Amino acid sequence: MTSYIIRRTLYMIPTLILITLICFTILYIPPGDFLTSYKRALVNQEGMNRTQALKLVERLREKYNLDAPFFVQYYGWIKNIVLHGNFGQSFDYREPVTKVIMGRLGMTFAIAFTTLVFTWLVAIPVGIYSATHQYGIGDYTFTLLAFVGISIPNFFFALVMMFVMVFFFNSSAVGGLFSPEFLGQPWSWPKFVDMLKHVWIVIIVIGTAGMAGTMRVMRGNLLDVLQQQYVQTARSKGLREWNVVYKHAVRNAIQPLIMRLGMLLPRLIQGAVVTGIVLNLPTAGPLFYRAISNQDMYLAATFLLMMAVLLLVGNLVADILLALIDPRIRYE
Repeated sequence: MTSYIIRRTLYMIPTLILITLICFTILYIPPGDFLTSYKRALVNQEGMNRTQALKLVERLREKYNLDAPFFVQYYGWIKNIVLHGNFGQSFDYREPVTKVIMGRLGMTFAIAFTTLVFTWLVAIPVGIYSATHQYGIGDYTFTLLAFVGISIPNFFFALVMMFVMVFFFNSSAVGGLFSPEFLGQPWSWPKFVDMLKHVWIVIIVIGTAGMAGTMRVMRGNLLDVLQQQYVQTARSKGLREWNVVYKHAVRNAIQPLIMRLGMLLPRLIQGAVVTGIVLNLPTAGPLFYRAISNQDMYLAATFLLMMAVLLLVGNLVADILLALIDPRIRYE
């Protein structure tokens, strides 16, 4: 098992190098940069003429090495990341990228992990129930809800939830994770309780589509497994139905869901970008949108790199879990 984990980890290194090159290329190709927009803003300011603005921008371009060729900039970025843990400078916030993004990563990962746990805790039992009660009233009901959940975009569902909370529950604070009186306040028990009153809306909105899809996959997989010969053999031996389903069938039916685990983590954060803007969340999603809009190259590249690392780590975790469930995988 140890050799399998080491081998899978080593496979990630060339993939990660290629991903960093692609991320940097995507943000380098579009014409213009942040300093181009910044120069126009300086010209529009009172008391600064075009010559002064041009000199200031050129000094900044030379300071951040933006006038260098593509591979020189890429090498400098990677070198600073590997040797110093420096992801570059955010031009928009005028602070190191690490300082800007670390302030929101904790809340982003907390929401993503909680949403993932909520998705699986609800979707898997519902999928098992639908498969074991095929074509029953409960199966039809959950199937309808699943199709609705897959069809509704996250940002639209967020707007619907905000409407319901205001007009049906007379909520005074909609959006965000805290009430106005707790914004900017240090953590305390009342602030934590206030966050719990708001965060459940975020979890439901972000996790609805993933929950619906996971439920449908679990239902379809379990229906296929229940028709296998080894399941029929277990039933013919006189085993109880719950033992046949949960001990034999579910263990094999859940494997494709574990394979999907690697893709769920970045998808949760991606789905939270627009939702975070709508709900005014202090997460990395709105930060990434602002970085893209303002061509804040290093901040946007760091966010893309973070998503890629999440995808790779998620796939690694999924492979390890699959190897634990099915020992044949570690010998392939």
